[in-house]
Amino acid sequence: MSSILVIADLHLSSERPDISQCFFDFLIAESNQHKALYILGDLFESWVGDDDINPFTQQVAQAIHDFSAHTSVYFIHGNRDFLLGKKYAKRCGMTLLSESHGIVDFNKSILFMHGDQLCLDDVEYQKFRNKSRTWWWKTLMLCLPLSFRKNKAAEYRAMSKLSQMDKSDDIMDVAEREVQRVVQTSNCDWLIHGHTHRPNIHQLDQYKQRIVVGDWYTQGSVLLLSNNGAELKSLPLPTN
Repeated sequence: MSSILVIADLHLSSERPDISQCFFDFLIAESNQHKALYILGDLFESWVGDDDINPFTQQVAQAIHDFSAHTSVYFIHGNRDFLLGKKYAKRCGMTLLSESHGIVDFNKSILFMHGDQLCLDDVEYQKFRNKSRTWWWKTLMLCLPLSFRKNKAAEYRAMSKLSQMDKSDDIMDVAEREVQRVVQTSNCDWLIHGHTHRPNIHQLDQYKQRIVVGDWYTQGSVLLLSNNGAELKSLPLPTN
């Protein structure tokens, strides 16, 4: 077991059982075959607090927990699930990481992140991101009734969809200047992230790479890291 799996942007919800089933099938198929699984955020379509436990979130937690019995599972928050806390992570058997996490493996320096912090040209979103990641904002939100938080999350998703209609693809993609700064500052060989839903392996200067993990809206998307390099794979969603 010398390989690592990386996934992001599953946006799991009870309204998309096809995505959930693809994820559950993936965990079963890959069980006990890899040394680690990194989930780079937006595991859920929305997460309003660890007190929002229901049959669906319990099912997801149990599936990840079963997988974690043989494979270490790590989680970096995304823009949809940054309120996911230690209680739910414990249910899943996964370790919470900071928004940027570096390791050295496969003779490479690897930096993992969700990727939304790279999208500097989306000024409106960055303002919200800076505010919503503060301890006081998260504490305030989690003190509010669960029903209120659910309604707020639905409002934010609706507002986000409307705002994206007026934004160009370039604005919602990563800012190359920020990519260059992060790569130079961290001196990583592989910068791996999700968020943009544009799976690709970008060649950078000095043989470095920016690797984007895809979303799970129309198929599953998995990145396999090994001594052979980095390989992006897609998984078909069940049709039934």
